Amino acid sequence: MSHRSPIRLAGLALAVLGALALSACGINSVPAAEENAKAKWADVQAAFQERANLIPNLQEIVMSSAEQERATLDAVVSARASATRPEIQISADDLDDPAKVQAYQDAQNQLGGALSRLLVTMEAYPELKSQENFGRFMTQFEGSENRIRVAIRDYNEAVRAYNTEIRTFPSIIGAKIVHGAKPMTPYQAATPSAEVAPTLDMRTSTNPATAPQPATNDNAAPSATSTAAAN
Repeated sequence: MSHRSPIRLAGLALAVLGALALSACGINSVPAAEENAKAKWADVQAAFQERANLIPNLQEIVMSSAEQERATLDAVVSARASATRPEIQISADDLDDPAKVQAYQDAQNQLGGALSRLLVTMEAYPELKSQENFGRFMTQFEGSENRIRVAIRDYNEAVRAYNTEIRTFPSIIGAKIVHGAKPMTPYQAATPSAEVAPTLDMRTSTNPATAPQPATNDNAAPSATSTAAAN
């Protein structure tokens, strides 16, 4: 029996080494995937902050040329205050908390919806659309909306990669035992009003389809030519 002990010990050692090797597969890859997702989240926050920073410029434009839209503007300003308040911001360590991510998302969607409603109403002001500062704002706003969509897409891809990494063998061993990793929360698709930048008609010319047509008089007397033809 004693001559088998070294074999058994060698087998046990190989098993232990094999387990350690498998668990080591996630020691480096899990943190790398986590840091990538956190970096992408920072890009999301930066993109939303960029949009929020544009609102004071829009506020000045509306106040100077479309004062009657003050109520709609106030809704935008209020939504901006809600979306940028400190308690709604999320640190990278909160990305595994669905409730916090949802609260942040709801605030940003509310701001996006309020902005879209205001910009749509401003289509009724040709003199406003002809202003250089309004055209500059729209260029900045549309660029900001595009960057938001790209940042959200990249973040969600990074989250999917991380969540797959911590659930897949053999990385799951290191993820659970060494890192105590938890799934991150993806950013759900925004509402259409928040995700799609409204397309405004920047032309100031009158639309022929809506131009007033000359009135017709059904009781007008027939022309001399038609009277002669009738005779």
